[in-house]
Amino acid sequence: MTSFDQDLLTATGDFPELTDNWSINGIPNGGYIMAVMTRAMISETDKQATPILTASFINRCSPGPIDLQTEVVSRSRGFDRIASRLLQDGSERVRMMGTFAAASTECRMTRYEKPPLRLASRASCITLPPFPKYTLYDRMEIRFDPECTGWMSGSPSQRSELKGWIRFRDDRPLDLEAVILMADSFPPPVFATQGPVAWVPTLEMTINVRNSPQGTWLKAVFRTRFV
Repeated sequence: MTSFDQDLLTATGDFPELTDNWSINGIPNGGYIMAVMTRAMISETDKQATPILTASFINRCSPGPIDLQTEVVSRSRGFDRIASRLLQDGSERVRMMGTFAAASTECRMTRYEKPPLRLASRASCITLPPFPKYTLYDRMEIRFDPECTGWMSGSPSQRSELKGWIRFRDDRPLDLEAVILMADSFPPPVFATQGPVAWVPTLEMTINVRNSPQGTWLKAVFRTRFV
């Protein structure tokens, strides 16, 4: 069993707890927390296509025991809506809502109005260097497209965008929970223009999963227009 699967099992078992294996400065990563809560929600439904997931991070979590509560809000032929709450020490830390669609649908059209993300080859990309106390990157490998790595050498970009490749270091295959973790695993895109000047916490996050990718590497781009 991979470390991510083991930690998902630990967080949703009979004595649930968050581990320190996916943390930034000792604070569990938001994508890891959302993956844990998603695992709890999908156990309540047989619909797992094109999920829409929104989490509000009310207060920071810490490694240790958690109280994970799920509630089915509504069910229909096409969609199930499920809510989840994560508490620590009796205090609500994260609230999350998930909408899960049935796999079968009358829509037979697939349309993408943007081309696939173009990136430099993995061999020519630049690996994110180690960060002390960032255990997330002990288990995740990120390779940046050279176009967006100036901030790492003191030459910031004019565009708040980070793009590159990401995978588990143990080559765990991609699936829904992996995509959710990876959606919050890159450094904040504002680092490209400002450098790593401060901690940038995740306050609220919405993830729309159109398809679950195959393989072990995922292409990703993160950008912001507001600093």
